[in-house]
Amino acid sequence: MSDRTTQYNDVVVKGFIISAIVWGAAAMLVGVVIAFQLVYPALNFDLPYTSFGRLRPLHTNAAIFGFSLSIVFAAVYHSLQRLLRVRIFSDKLAMVHLVLYNLTIVGAAVTLLLGYSQSKEYAELEWPLDLLIAVWWVIFMVNFFGTIAVRKEKQMYVAIWFYMASVITIPILFIVNNLAIPVELWKSYSVFAGVFDANVQWWYGHNAVAFVLTTPFLGIMYYYFPKHINQPIYSHRLSIVHFWSLIFIYIWAGPHHLLYSPLPDWAQSLGTAFSIMLILPSWGGMLNGFLTLTQAKEKIQTDATVKFFLVAITFYGMSTFEGPMMSIKTINSLSHFNDWTIGHVHSGTLGWVGFMSFAMLYYLVPRVYGGKLYSEKLANTHFWLGTLGILIYVISMWISGITEGAMWRAINDNGFLEYPNWITVTEVLSPFRLMRAIGGTLYLIGLFIMIYNFYMTARNGDPNQAAADNTGAAA
Repeated sequence: MSDRTTQYNDVVVKGFIISAIVWGAAAMLVGVVIAFQLVYPALNFDLPYTSFGRLRPLHTNAAIFGFSLSIVFAAVYHSLQRLLRVRIFSDKLAMVHLVLYNLTIVGAAVTLLLGYSQSKEYAELEWPLDLLIAVWWVIFMVNFFGTIAVRKEKQMYVAIWFYMASVITIPILFIVNNLAIPVELWKSYSVFAGVFDANVQWWYGHNAVAFVLTTPFLGIMYYYFPKHINQPIYSHRLSIVHFWSLIFIYIWAGPHHLLYSPLPDWAQSLGTAFSIMLILPSWGGMLNGFLTLTQAKEKIQTDATVKFFLVAITFYGMSTFEGPMMSIKTINSLSHFNDWTIGHVHSGTLGWVGFMSFAMLYYLVPRVYGGKLYSEKLANTHFWLGTLGILIYVISMWISGITEGAMWRAINDNGFLEYPNWITVTEVLSPFRLMRAIGGTLYLIGLFIMIYNFYMTARNGDPNQAAADNTGAAA
């Protein structure tokens, strides 16, 4: 079959787009609920299933592994075929991956609400689900590298290298951190203990951010942003330098989560040093994105998708500067364990990951369903609601966190803590946490507007046009 008649598999792409929308809406809805619970504790309803302690890991797992990974899989299956000019290696494996993946997310939601948890950040799922994850990740790897093996385009664009970093590194991180001894069907104990367990956990935890929420989304930026504005990436050489320096440095930064802990001081300092070095490759990628945009800057005023790309890249630069600064011990002594950290995390997740995901979806949905986006006006409304929501969320958490840290450290004239009562601190922070919940609500409303826009786009789509876009000739 010639390149011009190659039919790509976009059925699995549509499947992961729908997964992203469903799990994204669920994750963000639960996030808004638990944000309001911190202001109005009665919203826990005195039920174990609706308590903050169970809803919070449901929120993080649905956001990171339900929404974000769905976006990654949709992007990889869609762009890999077009970059390599070949149909995905195995349609059957792709569909098995889609089904088992969504089965895992459903299993995660049920078990977390029932209270089954390893009590490890971003790794709460118990061993049966961990084994299921390992199965479908191997299936995904076979399909990914199988497609590369049979490719017709020999040169691999940099986006594929960013995808590859995630495909290879995530199972290593996941398997090591989840090594456990099962004692019951839904109970296990880590093979590590004490400070060793903490160090392995945050080697995994920080690199889950690196290789789930950063490298694949940089691949998305490098492919979908130039495609949307119909301009080449500003510097291919800079993108390669960005890739190799980022993946080498990122893997060592985890210990900065364990400052002022029993972890050896040299290991804490190592994490800080590598965290600061991360600014260079991260900002190299940010500048490459900004300089690419200068080739089509006139589109910023009228194109909502370009706006999403622009703000996503901006928040990537902001969060990759803020994170290293917070790893410096003197600054960390103020930010440790308080709302400033929450603000930092969500500037990255809502601003960088969320907006990059939305930009990709606004590019992708009209093409896989055949036709034009139903409403550019609704897309712009989504953009402004989302941006306002992020700003309210992050700024309120910055103020809350710095206030909280200062109150914890305040000493009176007698040398005692000025605010020894935790309730007093909580009452002071309550207005800022209410603003955080309002910001999250605005972001969620924007998401629902996007979902309606996509529903109408799909309903009005032309299958013939989708089929035409689904060939090698249109790649």
